[in-house]
Amino acid sequence: MGKVTRRGLLVGAGGAAGWIGARQFGPHLPVYEGTARLDMPAEAGFLNDASGLSRTPIHRHITLSEDPGEALIAAIRAEITEAASNRRPVNIGAARHSMGGQAIPRAGHAISFDNGLVEPDTSRQTYRAHAGARWSQVIAALDPTGFSPAVMQSNNDFGVAATFCVNAHGWPVPFGPMGATVRSFRMVLPTGDLVTCSRRENAEIFNLTMGGYGLTGAIIDMEVDMIPNRRLQPSFETMPAEAFSVAFTNAVATPAVSMAYGRLNVGRARFFEDALMITYRATEDQSDLPPAEGSGLMARLASRIYRWQLGNEPMKRLRWWTETTLGPALGDGPATRNSLINEPVVTLDDRDDNRTDILHEYFVAPERFGDFLTACREVIPASYQEFLNVTLRHVAQDDEAVLSYARTPRIAAVMSFSQEMTQRGEADMARMTRNLIDRIVEIGGSYYLPYRPHATIDQLTRSYPRAEAFAAAKRELDPQLIFRNTLWDSYLEAL
Repeated sequence: MGKVTRRGLLVGAGGAAGWIGARQFGPHLPVYEGTARLDMPAEAGFLNDASGLSRTPIHRHITLSEDPGEALIAAIRAEITEAASNRRPVNIGAARHSMGGQAIPRAGHAISFDNGLVEPDTSRQTYRAHAGARWSQVIAALDPTGFSPAVMQSNNDFGVAATFCVNAHGWPVPFGPMGATVRSFRMVLPTGDLVTCSRRENAEIFNLTMGGYGLTGAIIDMEVDMIPNRRLQPSFETMPAEAFSVAFTNAVATPAVSMAYGRLNVGRARFFEDALMITYRATEDQSDLPPAEGSGLMARLASRIYRWQLGNEPMKRLRWWTETTLGPALGDGPATRNSLINEPVVTLDDRDDNRTDILHEYFVAPERFGDFLTACREVIPASYQEFLNVTLRHVAQDDEAVLSYARTPRIAAVMSFSQEMTQRGEADMARMTRNLIDRIVEIGGSYYLPYRPHATIDQLTRSYPRAEAFAAAKRELDPQLIFRNTLWDSYLEAL
């Protein structure tokens, strides 16, 4: 296997298990917005998603791979027309990594996009991408030009338009959600009309579609910001968890810091008592940047170590020691921005048919972070769930998306659980989720919508005060309710 250096550990653990170092216990593991179930075999007449718990009957599932031209537009219009005439819903997805059917139209027409068209424009510092282009394809197209996507999800498997439609965020700073970096998009409306949307043209539709979970129409292509790729050097700081919000807020406000995230100790003995902050700054030498790398053998090995935490408190303690002590001590060099974000979620595959990885994400104001810690300490350990990881990230204020989860600057806490695929496991997860949401909402926070649909309608409207306005605008834009999914059926339709 050759000599194991810190660089090898960084490359491996960064994407796979966030285990050692700073390519590095990269936020990829605990931040990933999907699970290894992305490649779950299709079942005729049904669709599932990353949870493995959303088996839903559909009328038809088709994949469209045409370039964003007349053929693609015609195919979408044909699907909309047929669905409307038979009073069936339509929805579009890419990797289908949501966890509660948010990209599945019950008894309807499911369309998956699969096209890698990406066209960089270095003069404008933007790129044009097919709605179904994956982030791995964006990085591959931008990297040779010396650029990098301004914001993307923390794994590269997912579609560009899907990221916009859930308004996911990444870990670059000082950015907000990915939607803040989108300049315009073309979309087929439920009526079949093709429109261009931006902050100046059809701005209302733009803001409804950003974080609108595909309920407003079918995006064809997008123009998105890119920024220069850079060679970055990490630094590490451990501290009591209560000190994290101030330290993190100060760090992300520092112009030299371009990427940042944090971790909390998840061992039961010191649950959420200790914090680690990792920040990245550009090195002086920015010449001859190497091509973007991806996961290797060490990533797969590190993912196994991550999995060994399951029900294993000594392993959780060992992992924390490795992240906070061994990794920083081994230190051996920077990595490019594109390499840091170029990680697939597949390295996290647990191959356990009896369990599933479930994500939660909560957004809290930095000044309420201490209250957030208290809520988590009181709610999570009292459940039967196996808690594996939490990653902390900065999200700038978002005043554009109607369904904004960051009405003020927030600290985002992305949590990873391993859940039994049993009725007992699901019932306990639902109970714990509702308890935790109540506590987060009490301190002015919010929860993220792409995960298991365990929240109550009241919890949704308290977290998203403009949800009723969104539902009303959607009905005006789509009076036949052609574009639907489980989020609409379970929550928004009632508003």
